[in-house]
Amino acid sequence: MSRWRYFLRRLLLAIPVVFLAMTMTFIIIRMGPIDPVSAIIGPEGGAAQRSQIESRLGLNDPLWEQYTSFMWNLITFNLGQSWVIQPGRGVYSLLGTYAPRTLWLGFWSVLIALFVGIPLGFYAGLNPNTTGDYFASFGGIVWRSMPNFWLAVMMLAVLRQSERFFFGLDWHTFGVEIGSLVGQPPLDFFGVTGWTTIGLLSIPSGFYFSGTTLAASIKQVLPAAIVLGSASMGSEMRIGRTAVLETINSNYVETAKAKGLSNRIIVWKHVFRNALIPLVPIITNEAFVLIGGSVIVEVVFSINGLGYLFFQAAVQGDLPLVGSLMFIFVLLIVGMNIFQDFLYTILDPRVGYER
Repeated sequence: MSRWRYFLRRLLLAIPVVFLAMTMTFIIIRMGPIDPVSAIIGPEGGAAQRSQIESRLGLNDPLWEQYTSFMWNLITFNLGQSWVIQPGRGVYSLLGTYAPRTLWLGFWSVLIALFVGIPLGFYAGLNPNTTGDYFASFGGIVWRSMPNFWLAVMMLAVLRQSERFFFGLDWHTFGVEIGSLVGQPPLDFFGVTGWTTIGLLSIPSGFYFSGTTLAASIKQVLPAAIVLGSASMGSEMRIGRTAVLETINSNYVETAKAKGLSNRIIVWKHVFRNALIPLVPIITNEAFVLIGGSVIVEVVFSINGLGYLFFQAAVQGDLPLVGSLMFIFVLLIVGMNIFQDFLYTILDPRVGYER
């Protein structure tokens, strides 16, 4: 079996995985202890009002009809409306409000973990038993062991007294001034100023970009991104170091050295590529956790993204919103796994070949 046939088979197997995951989601939210009607009418609602709402929401229909309607709406991407949190507001509208905050936080968290953790791990692996190796390894263990909620509180405490800890440097006014350490980062640094209609199509006719707003947005989200990406950074550093040490002592690297290849070619062509293989599942799995956001980090820094929205929907019994967000999270997980298989297909020539 070729590598690309293997990848296509993995792609097709994702369909029943999504189907099974959403079936389990339906069972949990429909047969669990969550009562959306009580959340809607409150403690003072009577039996008549309760029966009316149950009928309007379709909760009196047979379970198989509710399941069929639930699955069909997901297949057609009809995510419905919120029942409790913001009654009557569409899920797509809520996603448009909350998702950009989580994506912005997750983007910088992934970036910090990738461009700090992996280079430090590779440096430590290429220079074992040196001062730099000990320093990087110790830092990775420390960052990996600190809980997010504790690190978030400590980060806020330090930044609020930054003049005391950083020799008079005030984080609020350093570079671009921000009003508060917590709150939603400004995401209006890029947009469309006008549209032009050509036939049935509307295309953007002008754009605007604000570098000051972008800098303020990065500065606002950076402490939360460091906290959220810290555990991943530590894991990737430790695993990267181990992978490099295993790869650099392998037979094919010794053969390359015997052929007289330069250290630069050996590192980039042989060590780097093969050391990335064990890091692929770590990167893709942790990328979903980061992009999905952390409820604790979002609450501490008052970012209020998808993690916060999902938590509120589950607590308040907003079943359509819970189901829709679970569907999106499942698609993200499956998409990350497909991307992981794609990376394996490119990086590892052994993938797909049966012995």
